[in-house]
Amino acid sequence: MTGERQTIRVLVVEDDPVAADAHVMYVGRVPGFVAVGKAHTGAEARRFLDRTAVDLLLLDLHLPDVHGLQLARSLRAAGHHTDVIAVTSARDLAVVREGVSLGVVQYVLKPFTFATLRDRLVRYAEFHAAVGEASGQDEVDRALAVLRAPSPAALPKGLSGPTLERVTGALRDAREGLAATGVAEAVGISRITARRYLEHLVDAGRAERRPVYGQVGRPELVYRWVPEAAAPGR
Repeated sequence: MTGERQTIRVLVVEDDPVAADAHVMYVGRVPGFVAVGKAHTGAEARRFLDRTAVDLLLLDLHLPDVHGLQLARSLRAAGHHTDVIAVTSARDLAVVREGVSLGVVQYVLKPFTFATLRDRLVRYAEFHAAVGEASGQDEVDRALAVLRAPSPAALPKGLSGPTLERVTGALRDAREGLAATGVAEAVGISRITARRYLEHLVDAGRAERRPVYGQVGRPELVYRWVPEAAAPGR
């Protein structure tokens, strides 16, 4: 069900110029994605979509001229089938339910970090790459489940969510893996603390470790991120 992945074209729709520039930068840092433009109003977004092919909208819901969901509804009526990741500070679940029928595949609550947006984009890319005919219900369920972030489990005592997010980001960015020392330097924590977070990721099935033998002394443990599709139970 997985085909060759193509670059996903993203239009950033955000009224705050500083935030828009940051979101464009974030999108550009995720492999497989390119920000093809930005719009500060709903009207600008419509004009852009009329002349440029876009796969995904990173859409702020509170625009100066229109609510984001109203924009999404008008785009559907005009024949645009672009998927939407909604960006909002609102936590109204009625808005979330309404967005589902309008092509909103993910929600990102403000303020958010690069790691949070990257996780949503990576999940969307896996969903977007699924093509062909499913072999059965299980495969359909797996394709849809990719879009849903796992329920946050309680962290072991002494571990924090923000630090875990930074450790996860450092590990994901290192294709060949990192030792605890490398993670500690990248995140700004001690090697012992980094090791605790890395072992937590191993226990959760999101990282794997292997010994690397040098010329002398004990082998060093190197940790590598396990992609979502390859994680146990996926």
